[in-house]
Amino acid sequence: MPKVALFNVSGAQVGEVELADAVFGIEPNKFVVHSAVVLQQASQRQGTHKTKGRSEVRGGGRKPWKQKGTGRARQGSIRSPQWKGGGVVFGPTPRSYGFKLPKKVRRLAIKSVLSSKVIDSEIIVLDGLSLAAPKTKEFVAILNNLKVERKALVVTGSYDDNVALSTRNIPGVKFVSAEGINVLDVLAHDKLIITRDAVQKVEEVLA
Repeated sequence: MPKVALFNVSGAQVGEVELADAVFGIEPNKFVVHSAVVLQQASQRQGTHKTKGRSEVRGGGRKPWKQKGTGRARQGSIRSPQWKGGGVVFGPTPRSYGFKLPKKVRRLAIKSVLSSKVIDSEIIVLDGLSLAAPKTKEFVAILNNLKVERKALVVTGSYDDNVALSTRNIPGVKFVSAEGINVLDVLAHDKLIITRDAVQKVEEVLA
């Protein structure tokens, strides 16, 4: 079982915590992680792009000139694609880019990125994290105590309004509860700051 230091919000080490091998101690699978990232990014696409084809463009109901005898090329509508203001050929239409991955693959992906954070020593486990009121300045002080100078993902066992409001105005810092932890967020942030109760919840679900 991998062991990591346990800190308090003052930045002092107060002990050690053992992490489950099945969640934080596996060999990362890069291919599965890539698949999970593509899945999340595809699911976030709105897919509302739209162009009009020749049947949808206003006008063009009458044949612009007769078929023969004018010396010009035959035309059936002024809304054909070759005309200015005509329809678009093979243009995009609204669609969903989402696809599915097996549950075991999705779980392997999140376990892989969590294990990567342990391997790279980019995980900070806190014995607890709570704020009496939403105070950005207080949370900045906590980050300074923990010597976090880069992008950080903050994870607590349950959703905390005070922590959420305190972190939302700090550039590069994002807050999620244990239920909302995901591959893309873990990869997008250099440091993973997670409370001990969040570790237990994650292990209960993924182990």
